[in-house]
Amino acid sequence: MDIDEDRLQRFMGSFMGDMGGATTVLMVSLGDELGFYDAMSSGTPVAATELAEATGCNARLTQEWLDQQAAAGYVVFDADSGTYALPAEHAMALAHRQSPVFVAGGTVAMVAMFEDFEKVAAAFRGDGGLAWGDHSDLLFRGTAEFFRPGYQHHLTTDWIPALDGVAQRLSDTGSMIADVGCGHGISSVVMAQAYPGAEIHGFDYHAPSIDAAREGAGIAGVGDRAHFQVAAADAFRGTFDLICFFDCLHDMGDPVGIARHAKAQLNDGGTVMLVEPFAHSDKVANHDLPTAKMLYGASTAICTPNSLSQEVGRAMGAQAGEPGMSAVFAEAGYSHFRRVAETPFNLVYEARA
Repeated sequence: MDIDEDRLQRFMGSFMGDMGGATTVLMVSLGDELGFYDAMSSGTPVAATELAEATGCNARLTQEWLDQQAAAGYVVFDADSGTYALPAEHAMALAHRQSPVFVAGGTVAMVAMFEDFEKVAAAFRGDGGLAWGDHSDLLFRGTAEFFRPGYQHHLTTDWIPALDGVAQRLSDTGSMIADVGCGHGISSVVMAQAYPGAEIHGFDYHAPSIDAAREGAGIAGVGDRAHFQVAAADAFRGTFDLICFFDCLHDMGDPVGIARHAKAQLNDGGTVMLVEPFAHSDKVANHDLPTAKMLYGASTAICTPNSLSQEVGRAMGAQAGEPGMSAVFAEAGYSHFRRVAETPFNLVYEARA
């Protein structure tokens, strides 16, 4: 067998980069958990001993963590003073939780995938199914934190206003919103804060997430208008002006049946808003996306096994894109489906009966 030495070396370089990246994700998650980034957020250079004292952590381990972060280019090491600094631009992504580009909180979802390695391998060797609730508890928190910045900075300022007439309707007192597959309720709270006259009902079949959603709504001061109930996506009931699916419909076993059920819960003139991970219509183009490695990986370990664990098991995957989603709503009997907005991470669709 002839070996192209240059190609081999390029691959090995790429692989070592991936190994370093995987390790760095774990280190970022530790930095977020231990408060390292918060303590460095001012940009003032610190010695390892100072950071350890400020956070109550072991000084030797803190030193090693800082050197890993310097090697990764996340902090800047000054050899003359022996100190480390977090650049302001990096702090936006790693320390400032209200930033639109805060990513550190969501890295624990990646850690959860490693923790669930044996469960995922068993799914491969079995029927493919691994239910959402059978994953590490880290996944539920990590998923909420991963999507939080997008919902906080786009949901009520860009996405809902892009829906035909919906923002005006939600401004009316007594308007009703369903958040299906609400998880920890981040999106529900954002909508409750933006539309004080609306009543939001969050539904999720994962009881611990519903508990977290109720707690979060209470802390945010909207617990009187954001209500949460343990219910499957094909079993919630109500009459709603807006029904939302945030980054979850592709995870479900029977998305057509669920979309059909949602249609039956809409008010006259009501709208379904579907938010899904960004994807192109062409698989080759998808493979070149900066997010492709992460999203296909998450889909392999989380999204597709969850769908396969449920009835029908359509197993759309996280990169189904517009063709896959438009087909679902057409099969469910909707007469209207269009893309209304997008970000580097999400596509947003409007559907009507």
